[in-house]
Amino acid sequence: MSRALAVFHGRFGRATVYQLNRPFNIHAHREGHLIFHVGGMPACIDVSAGHYDLNETSVVAVNPWEPHNFLPTDLDGGAIFFVLYVNPEWFAPDASGTDRLRFGRTQFKRTVALDKHIRRTAALVCGAPSLSSLDSELRRLIDICYDESWQQAETVRDARASGAVTDFRVRKCIKLMSESPGAEMELDTIARESGLSRPHFYRLFRVQTGVTPNLYLNTLIMEQALEALVASEAPIADIGFDLGFSSQSGFTRFFAANVGMAPTDYRRAAKVLRA
Repeated sequence: MSRALAVFHGRFGRATVYQLNRPFNIHAHREGHLIFHVGGMPACIDVSAGHYDLNETSVVAVNPWEPHNFLPTDLDGGAIFFVLYVNPEWFAPDASGTDRLRFGRTQFKRTVALDKHIRRTAALVCGAPSLSSLDSELRRLIDICYDESWQQAETVRDARASGAVTDFRVRKCIKLMSESPGAEMELDTIARESGLSRPHFYRLFRVQTGVTPNLYLNTLIMEQALEALVASEAPIADIGFDLGFSSQSGFTRFFAANVGMAPTDYRRAAKVLRA
């Protein structure tokens, strides 16, 4: 069974240390994230159209909205991963329309110095002697990995570029989905309210955003779930009902398929630094 060894929510985003031995559903995040293997058996991850090894010699960087899924090689012992989820604000375009933070390549080598920094920071996440100093350490690690990803980039930009959503109908769909995301939301209704047929909606949404409407909605629901788990003491069942799930078991299955563990396990491990 996959489990969270440590979870930290800070100003930069989220840091987690997971023991993972189950595959995920294909999912995406508004955050970019960095994945570091720190123990156990190697694994793999599919990111967009690429297939990458997760081991102790490299780092995998996933840009915002890139679909991906985790593929374990050992379903018994699993492996331990240190994962950083970087706040979407860090990736917002600047005034010129250029992405401010976008990794230079999906996979890059871990130098000796970077490896030491990764392991030291992962140990801090598990121990968390000072949440404010930990937040600073994690920001430093993100900056180092960003620089390293571009130093090792083979082309000027071999990561998939993100384009702005230009179609007003897709922008309206996103607005409607964001206002009250929930499992009961009918995407066909969203399409009609935006003046699109169902086939046209699904095709245009994917062209404009790079992901399907279902995956986009699931991402919004997961963001709401994670925030509710760490920001409140509401029962798991109530959180699930508020997000449109008809039962706690349905919410738990959805959460585990996208995070790799039950919401109770995630909440138990979480520490939070509030601004």
